[in-house]
Amino acid sequence: MKSALITGITGQDGSYLSELLIEKGYKVYGLVRHLSSPNNSRIEHIFDKITLVEGDLTDQSSLDTAIMETKPDEVYNLAAQSFVGTSWNQPVLTGDMTGIGAVRLLESIRHFCKDARVYQASSSEMFGKSQEIPQKETTKFSPGSPYGCAKAYAYFMCVDYRETYNMFISNGILYNHESPRRGMDYVTHKITDAVARIHLGLAIEVNLGNLDARRDWGFAGDYVQAMWLMLQHDKPDDFIISTGETHSVREFVELAFEEVGLDWEDHVKIDPKYLRPSEVNYLIGDNSKAKQILGWEPKLKFKDLIRMMVHTDIERIMYEKHIS
Repeated sequence: MKSALITGITGQDGSYLSELLIEKGYKVYGLVRHLSSPNNSRIEHIFDKITLVEGDLTDQSSLDTAIMETKPDEVYNLAAQSFVGTSWNQPVLTGDMTGIGAVRLLESIRHFCKDARVYQASSSEMFGKSQEIPQKETTKFSPGSPYGCAKAYAYFMCVDYRETYNMFISNGILYNHESPRRGMDYVTHKITDAVARIHLGLAIEVNLGNLDARRDWGFAGDYVQAMWLMLQHDKPDDFIISTGETHSVREFVELAFEEVGLDWEDHVKIDPKYLRPSEVNYLIGDNSKAKQILGWEPKLKFKDLIRMMVHTDIERIMYEKHIS
């Protein structure tokens, strides 16, 4: 039986990846920080099928212990301070957790489980203000936020460890990927949650920032399949995982409100506080390498993703509010 250690197991990607690995017969370990009120809602349904171990990307000794205890065949580093907006307010924390935290994990693996195959969650935010459209694996990084800078540092360190220590480390450069499990801090889930509440008569409007920002949005359930495929490949490499399509926040809003028969312009207000200090306007990934080498391609379409999120939010809120 193969074993895998997932950092960030309680997050959106961690929960979908856990389900995938369980289906494939893995022994799944999840690295979790000690919190007085842990948020395990995304993995409660699989608690009996995973093993949680305490650890923190900002603490080297805890990572050493976790790697020594679990001796995983595969490690998926999904943990990070992953909110771009927050990274402007907390750049040092973001650098420590998202950037240096990845290196601490690599150090633990290098010393105590060097043969483990490692997946590093890289991000399209590393391309930031790149002038090349679409972005490829060879596109020069030009991060436009502290988060993008931290991810770029982690990416290059993974490449360096791969080449210097002959370790199996692959970077997945993932573009935005959403699901009903997405955190409420992200604009996509903020939108679909608001649409559900407005539809149910529990809210009137939603405040948003830049509606013209464009993103390459996919489904998280599809993207974790690509993570797994990278570590099954015969050699480590770096891959862009994207849909190859770009849509604006405005399009997302329009389709979400359309799903419940409402005109978005009656309910959306622009609030300057949600505008970022530096906006990345056009990110779209060329996923041809992943298609050719890994045989991967996204399945769920943009409109179907929005439909899934809106209706799941309606069902969730009806259950929470005891609405029949």
